[in-house]
Amino acid sequence: MKRRDFLMTAAALGASSLLPAMPAWAAGRRVRLGLIGTGMRGQVLLRELVRRDDVDVVALCDIEPIMLQRATDMVAKAGKPAPRTYGQDGDVHAYRRLLSQRGLDGVIIATPWEWHAPMSIDAMEAKVAVGCEVVAGITLQDHWDVLETQLRTGTSYMLLENVCYRRDVMAALQMVRAGLFGELVHLQGGYQHDLRAVKFNSGDPEQPYGSGVEFGPKAWSEARWRTAHSVNRNGELYPSHGIGPCAMYTGINRGNRFTRINSFASKARGLHEYTVAQSGGTTHPSTQVEFKLGDIVTTTLACENGETILLQHDTSLPRPYSLGFRVQGTRGLWMDLNQSIHIEGRSPAHKWEPFQPYQDEFDHPLWRKHAKDAEGAGHGGMDYFVVHAFVGALKAKAPMPIDIFDAVTWSAITPLSEQSIAQGYQTLDFPDFTQGLWKSRKPIFAFDANY
Repeated sequence: MKRRDFLMTAAALGASSLLPAMPAWAAGRRVRLGLIGTGMRGQVLLRELVRRDDVDVVALCDIEPIMLQRATDMVAKAGKPAPRTYGQDGDVHAYRRLLSQRGLDGVIIATPWEWHAPMSIDAMEAKVAVGCEVVAGITLQDHWDVLETQLRTGTSYMLLENVCYRRDVMAALQMVRAGLFGELVHLQGGYQHDLRAVKFNSGDPEQPYGSGVEFGPKAWSEARWRTAHSVNRNGELYPSHGIGPCAMYTGINRGNRFTRINSFASKARGLHEYTVAQSGGTTHPSTQVEFKLGDIVTTTLACENGETILLQHDTSLPRPYSLGFRVQGTRGLWMDLNQSIHIEGRSPAHKWEPFQPYQDEFDHPLWRKHAKDAEGAGHGGMDYFVVHAFVGALKAKAPMPIDIFDAVTWSAITPLSEQSIAQGYQTLDFPDFTQGLWKSRKPIFAFDANY
């Protein structure tokens, strides 16, 4: 079967599905999950899993013994049965033994980025549902391979993009759906977050952040692997936090699609200056590294329905945190940087209004129902909701609210942006991973208050 025919036939099965309410038979169902990657991010997700009455964490995998032990202790502290553990022997493929464990319903993957595609593929081949941390893959071929595997095996796959569940982001989604902004014209988002202290440390596992200028094998946690991407790559390396909500607002892959993309990168100065300052101007090897990643990477996307979307990746310079959301249509706009809104005919002429009253009015049913449950969860409650959505869809055997097409489309922005920059900021055609099914697929994200 030709690739196009295969993709269209497999995906057509779910083309018109809407997320159903939690069926009565599923409400009391428990799911058995494994966690691959028990580092700092994995432990945040594990905290959400062990506090749930409908989840049994039956397996953990990590090649770092300290992190694996911390995760095991978290399960024990929650009063849950001890999970089987894998990877303490240092075998980087120990996760495959986890995937062969009997009775496993799903697995959450929270490992370094380069492992996401191969681990997801192996899990889907084993018929184990996947909840994958962002990103979905590294190369463009990775994304085609993950997509092909999901469609061929029919195994559930969800990208665990938590910002789609941020409270103000979901309120804005309700406003988009209610037509308050009119017809959407332009959107903005990004990953604007000072990560210099995350990318370097002293190598001390007790002080992983802001404690030195090591990266690579001598470092700890994310500095072991994430910083290397800033050394070797130049592009929009972390697109889904910004593009996920914008894609939901504009119906990407569900009545709309990306058609063109281009990216520009500024010069790279921030990480070098940081290492010089942190090392006291010494000749530490990190001060001699030439970082390829531009300090500001700006990506523009064109959509089939005429909208434009601007993304910015900004992680190497001093700045407060902001994802820079802007939703603008024919009747007004919302911006998250100052949490302000203007709606023509409702707001004072040419005046900003505070967003909070609108957020209260258009608060999403998910937040109205589960805000108490989300108290204390990571990232202001967002981590509760993304885990809740994955578990809920598994229990109900329902379509994943952030599905395989979302995953590969959002994540493929990275290799495409790298290609655009490398080719002199060329504008490129954006591949249609749905092979035309975007025309008939219906929105399902956050249409039900259960999950």
